[in-house]
Amino acid sequence: MAKNKSNHHRRRHTLKVLRIIALVLVLVVTAIAGSTAVLNVVGNSSNYAFIRENMKPVQYERQLVPELDSKGRYSFTTDGDFKVLQLTDVHIGGGALSSKKDNMALNAVATMITAEKPDLVVVTGDVAYPVPYQAGTFNNKESAKLFAEMMETLGVYWCLAFGNHDTEVYSYFNRQQMAEMYEDKGKYKHCLLLSGPEEVDGLGNYIINVKNSQGAITQSLFILDSHSYVDGDYFGIKWKYDCVHSNQVAWYKSKVKELTKENGGVQPKSLAFFHIPPAEMKDAYDEYKKAGNADTNDVKYKYGKIAEGGELICCSNYNYGIFDAFSENGTQGVFFGHDHLNNMSLNYKGVQLTYGYSIDYLAYSGISKFGLQRGCTVITIKPDGTFDNVGENYYQSKYKSFAEKESVDLENEMSEVTGGISNPLAEE
Repeated sequence: MAKNKSNHHRRRHTLKVLRIIALVLVLVVTAIAGSTAVLNVVGNSSNYAFIRENMKPVQYERQLVPELDSKGRYSFTTDGDFKVLQLTDVHIGGGALSSKKDNMALNAVATMITAEKPDLVVVTGDVAYPVPYQAGTFNNKESAKLFAEMMETLGVYWCLAFGNHDTEVYSYFNRQQMAEMYEDKGKYKHCLLLSGPEEVDGLGNYIINVKNSQGAITQSLFILDSHSYVDGDYFGIKWKYDCVHSNQVAWYKSKVKELTKENGGVQPKSLAFFHIPPAEMKDAYDEYKKAGNADTNDVKYKYGKIAEGGELICCSNYNYGIFDAFSENGTQGVFFGHDHLNNMSLNYKGVQLTYGYSIDYLAYSGISKFGLQRGCTVITIKPDGTFDNVGENYYQSKYKSFAEKESVDLENEMSEVTGGISNPLAEE
């Protein structure tokens, strides 16, 4: 009896100790979470203040204002050039650990937009980067709000395609919730993102048209969701990336037919924007390399470099035919991001394939000190629907920043990276 009583006391004592340990752990976790939340608020508040105190509406001679047509599409009207600024992989963390680098990213974006005065900014994915060990938060909406607040302050029309980091599986908000935020015209009247048709895979499959004063469509901009990860790679650690799906390809084809009918039987020229590069970018680059970094019958080099380690092009192993559809239906160029050190533009079988210059200060270790890839892509659409594109480096003197630019050694980078990236400062 005494032995059973002793065992009972030991069990009670053990349970008491375990309860105390559990309570301590809960208190520690709560304290860390609370401290992190406070620091997140402080860091983001500082960046909101930076936006309010330093940034002003971009001064246009005459800003083009889009209209929402009867089909639910935004359209700009001009008989002159139409200027698109592509940004990609902005990677705003929105947390305590990233606030300094978030400030650098916001500064870079606002600086280039203010100087370029684009008619439309298109972000090809990864505005948000809610990776907790680098950002300090899972809250992807805070990142998006910072960016959207900056764009509203600048007063520039903009839209985006979702990237893989915008809505990670562990982040607080999914694509639908993020799209609803961006579509809130009460807060973000300059954001032209549309959720797109429910029967088509992904969020943010939509069209923005450029028309002339006679009502003819001179250029259609297709924004597509290239999704995130496949084959159970929910966290993206195996680099198993997705792509544009087959029903999106069918949607694209149907919209080209619809636009052609609206355009008096004339198929409008078009450009496409999404995040993850199509498989044909790898095909084109492999052919270019095999030819000794020289043009071939199918590949024509324009500018830039594949500078990811191992010359990586991180595209999907799947291919549902979007490039072939582009080639057959008047799409002249495709713009994407995803690989932050790649900024090459190649014409492949008549379609210009272009990596946008990235912004990222956060995702790659040490990338905040590397500068050749950081900038924007300027796309000029002519009244006849033809276009030209050029990559512009952020560290050019024409970009007068709101805060002091970080120091990068472009000359030393040039000595390390050969075979394609030209020095953007050489002609100044």
